[in-house]
Amino acid sequence: MTRRLRQACELARQIGAGGAADRERLEGFRRLVAELGPEGRLGLFTWLSEELEVARAGIAGPAAALQSASEDDREAWNAAVRELRRSLASPRQRLFEALINTGGGMQLVLDLRCEVLEAQRQGQAGLEALEEDLGHLLNRWCQHGLLYLEEIDLGSSYRTVRFLKERELVHPMVSLDEMAQRLGRDRACYALYHAAMPDEPVVFIEVALSRGLLRSIDEVIGGAAGARRSAKPPDTAIFYSINSTQNGLAGLGLAQVLILRVTDALRTRYPSLQTFATLSPIPGFWPRYLRPILEGRDEGFRLTREAVVELLSGRLGAALLERRPAAAGTDDDPALALAEVLAAPDWLADPGLCRLLRRPLLDIAYTYLAEETDRRGKPLNPVAGFHLGNGATVSRANLNFAANTSERGLAESSPSPAV
Repeated sequence: MTRRLRQACELARQIGAGGAADRERLEGFRRLVAELGPEGRLGLFTWLSEELEVARAGIAGPAAALQSASEDDREAWNAAVRELRRSLASPRQRLFEALINTGGGMQLVLDLRCEVLEAQRQGQAGLEALEEDLGHLLNRWCQHGLLYLEEIDLGSSYRTVRFLKERELVHPMVSLDEMAQRLGRDRACYALYHAAMPDEPVVFIEVALSRGLLRSIDEVIGGAAGARRSAKPPDTAIFYSINSTQNGLAGLGLAQVLILRVTDALRTRYPSLQTFATLSPIPGFWPRYLRPILEGRDEGFRLTREAVVELLSGRLGAALLERRPAAAGTDDDPALALAEVLAAPDWLADPGLCRLLRRPLLDIAYTYLAEETDRRGKPLNPVAGFHLGNGATVSRANLNFAANTSERGLAESSPSPAV
């Protein structure tokens, strides 16, 4: 253990013991955390998980008192419950409570949880209790009374607009001019702020207002966007991009809170709105679902390779075999032919092939979104899981073929359907 790590652990122990959370100790701990670097902080996380847990001796007495208390004596019973509850607060929890109450403390706790989550994704074990403590604390600090909604428009500060442009991950932008296009008369952007961090939004959403559904992302942010301008009141709001700016808030449900608030705000501002929809990408459709199935790796999926082959019969199967790349083999398997055709960068330029592929690919995409589930029974596609969890529905009629033909869209979903 390095000298800095030992010092950080000792300060954490003192602060977690309660009654010692003075400014000097807190500032010293924050400084040491920053100086440790990623590797040193991982050592700190392990120490916090193992050494600042609730001690058995600390809960034995309160637990025994509660067990022996009579429920008929409500005052004694309630006192025993309160004492046990206090004893179950770990020194680790008291440490984080003290930190988050300092200036800039919420950002520090967010950054720490972000690193803990990343360490878990990398396979680091034993951090579950630490992550839960951080998550519960942030969840309490993100109650509705501390969150407020603001619309971002062309009159917003340059700093805010640039911040959102740099944090847009669903449909990245090259220049600020593209951000200006997304804040036009029939476009809107709303952000959720936290009272403890008023300078930067924690999550934001982009909305297209239109007459009827828009069927491709190009109609929203591409060259066709200008042609969609309409003087008529919009009857449809399309949520096409939502982004969290703080990875440390993952899994806390702030995106759902934002959607509900924005829906209410839009209903108030545009009483003509009748439909709320999403135009969302389907990440993973090609590399983690369709391609493995076509190549015979369909274990664990509801959709089988044999079922796909049935969809590729007749004219479509013949067309796929005819159009497969010259370098491919001579095997007459239509599933392999489809995999080879879709892997080529120019298949969308063939109108005849697109007409033949449209229906089977949309059927496969529908199965992926609406029927495929993981081991917990949740939708296999995380984007579908998010929207369906918010009350959305999915139908074959509202799946859009070739709705995102950007390089990124094709890399993630190849046939590029969107919902």
